[in-house]
Amino acid sequence: MIKFFLMVNKQGQTRLSRYYEHVEINKRTLLEADVIKTCLSRSKEQCSFIEYKDFKLIYRQYAALFIVVGINETENEMAVYEFIHNFVEVLDMYFSRVSELDVSFSVLCACSHSTVQSISYDYLSSCKDS
Repeated sequence: MIKFFLMVNKQGQTRLSRYYEHVEINKRTLLEADVIKTCLSRSKEQCSFIEYKDFKLIYRQYAALFIVVGINETENEMAVYEFIHNFVEVLDMYFSRVSELDVSFSVLCACSHSTVQSISYDYLSSCKDS
């Protein structure tokens, strides 16, 4: 299950965050800061899957944007990795080459795409399990 979804720039500023479990706002800030620091400090040669506390982080970089997804231990990392790419392809189609500015100034639209993608992903996961 996806716990959270973050879009972050190279400076470590969160541009979009979406949580699928309740996390108190002060804990979100600390979590995001630590997750961002962990992902941005890694080199391109390192794996994009990270064991982090009681969950896993899956991230991908697209130009100046990093997309980070927190998942539980039982989730398929490769499926989430491809889900991130699919999400970016949808944004590219909508914005015709999505950029950090598109995400910053079109948060509602990006958030609705995120929700649609998550619902689709959850549906596909449940179909796979049956």
